[in-house]
Amino acid sequence: MKDNQICFKSENTEATSFLTSSSYKKFLHDLWQRLVDTLLTNSQELQVWQKVDRYGNIYWKAYDPVTGKSFKSGSEDDIRMWIEQLYQSSKYGKSDFGNW
Repeated sequence: MKDNQICFKSENTEATSFLTSSSYKKFLHDLWQRLVDTLLTNSQELQVWQKVDRYGNIYWKAYDPVTGKSFKSGSEDDIRMWIEQLYQSSKYGKSDFGNW
């Protein structure tokens, strides 16, 4: 041993490549966004998100924390209809339509 240097070689190249990949950066971004959303939103408000799946398809998610009901659809009109029915059922005390 000439100069007393120790060389460490990573045997787990998958972990190393994941930490530098765009999927890891997206994961951190999404985690940060969820944290910010959680801290800034009223816990009793209806929540609606527009999402994009890994194939580029846009879909919508809605969640009502008061009733615990949720709905997911590829159609913005379907989400609006679900919200309207949710509002009508809570306004008139009906709760028989459940999760779709």
